[in-house]
Amino acid sequence: MSEQKQKALATALTQIERAYGKGAIMRMGADGARVEIEAIPTGAVNLDAAIGIGGIPRGRITEIYGPESSGKTTLCLHIIAN
Repeated sequence: MSEQKQKALATALTQIERAYGKGAIMRMGADGARVEIEAIPTGAVNLDAAIGIGGIPRGRITEIYGPESSGKTTLCLHIIAN
């Protein structure tokens, strides 16, 4: 990536973090900038591990999608119960 694009990206990320808070955008593979986020466990250990924080982030919008009869509603009801 060119230096100009890197500078523009850094500026955009700074503005987003200023507006929405630290951790609003996370880069994949960037272990150095971990932010503690309170999570609601989904009840599915593999899903919690895949999400990376141990569940669905509390206080944030999360979209759950998939084919019919894949368990979306059941998952949402379980999360609500927690």
